[in-house]
Amino acid sequence: MILNIRVDHKTADIRTIERSSNNLENLIQDLNNHHNIQEYISLTTCNRTEYYLVLPDFDHENLNWDGFEKKIVIEKNEKALRHILKLASGLESMIVGEDQILGQLKDAKKIALKDGCCGTILDTVFTKAVHVGQVVRRKTHINRGYVSIGSAAVELAESVHGDLKCKKVLVVGAGKMGTLVAKALVEKHLKAIVVANRTHDRAVKLAKELGGYAIHFDRFMEAMEDADVIISATGAPHAIVTYDKVKEAVEPSRRRSMVMVDIANPRDIEENVIDLGVKLFNIDDLRGIAAKNRDKREKEALEAEKIVDEELKLLLNSLKHLKIEPVIRDIRREMEIIRTKETKKALKILGDLQGKEIVVDKLTKSLVDKIFYDLVLNLKKAAEEDDDNTIETCKELFSLK
Repeated sequence: MILNIRVDHKTADIRTIERSSNNLENLIQDLNNHHNIQEYISLTTCNRTEYYLVLPDFDHENLNWDGFEKKIVIEKNEKALRHILKLASGLESMIVGEDQILGQLKDAKKIALKDGCCGTILDTVFTKAVHVGQVVRRKTHINRGYVSIGSAAVELAESVHGDLKCKKVLVVGAGKMGTLVAKALVEKHLKAIVVANRTHDRAVKLAKELGGYAIHFDRFMEAMEDADVIISATGAPHAIVTYDKVKEAVEPSRRRSMVMVDIANPRDIEENVIDLGVKLFNIDDLRGIAAKNRDKREKEALEAEKIVDEELKLLLNSLKHLKIEPVIRDIRREMEIIRTKETKKALKILGDLQGKEIVVDKLTKSLVDKIFYDLVLNLKKAAEEDDDNTIETCKELFSLK
């Protein structure tokens, strides 16, 4: 069974998503104690936490939900597979069509492979998902223009200031999300773009690309003093822009015109900075912009859905083929043993062929391959049709365990 357990922007606000991350971890551990998880991959972004699991069965009742059952989504097999294909296609993102999810899926699989918790099934699923995401973007215009959480954050800041021209913007974090924010700012003719990041070299590199300048992370409070907009997108486990820091760094007269946009998960900016007069926005506030973006891309989304439907059928068949791979492998091994044995006997009878033994060897290989080809086709067809009788009969015919 393939299981997807998730909490995302569709079912929860950012506060709930943050809280649910630890709850989900505990739930997965509880699930493993009851059902012996065979494979798993976790995926965390600014507006979702998901787990993809392979396990023998699933009992909803035995788990410790810790009071947050209504906030999470659980989908099995085909529904779970459809979700990941739609996710990779940008259809499940808050900003429909955004490209960042493809890199996030690749990274999640890479980490799981390194940790030894991704096996053949989830490797197949995630590889297919990334492929489908690429096909959707190639065959539709779902990702045309600025479509990212980063560009939405910039649009949100513009909705307050009216225009960012001649404004000073401080970008905290030079990772993937911070880079998206900064790139969306380039065309706004700003007074200055300042980049602060814990790894200073990365901040320097990004600032150079954007015509801005970098500062050391421990100096970002100085940069706050005269910033008009602060957009924060770090991977820090705790708040880095606190009430006390803002109070100390920013004059009261400037706070009322200051806009802060927090697109991190967990959040980078303490909620109570609004008590200082700062206008603070987070992932939840992007929903209005996300809705406008979704309406604009409705036609492209319908085309993407058709591609997902077609590719889902192929993925389901691929997973069914995985089940019979051991059977095919064992039959092939048995046939090769017989071929090698009989070829040696024939060559012994024929005597010295003056170097033409290879002709006999190629002949026997060719015969086996031709017989094996139809056999494999029929076994794959039986798997696709859930014809277990044919598969079991084949095992018996070849004396396989």
